[in-house]
Amino acid sequence: MRIDAYNKVSQLYQTNKISSVESAKKTGKSDQLEISQAGKDYQTAKQAVAGAEEVRMEKVEEIKKRLATGTYDISMNEVADKLLDNYFNTLV
Repeated sequence: MRIDAYNKVSQLYQTNKISSVESAKKTGKSDQLEISQAGKDYQTAKQAVAGAEEVRMEKVEEIKKRLATGTYDISMNEVADKLLDNYFNTLV
């Protein structure tokens, strides 16, 4: 490689010059964090799950046995009513 050719190319693009960097001006503004409503809802749900009771295994086993024997019969309307009641009670 010819050094004089490199020097000419670097002079053309002025790569040997170090450009000065402007220092950032301080504007006096500070960063601000705002949590969205969805984030707040997630945080509330996470706290509710953390404070919830543990799974009652005796209930689970009882329902499993009833399902296996075919004696567990529930009304889908009752399930829907309870879900809606629970949902609207938590909103209040």
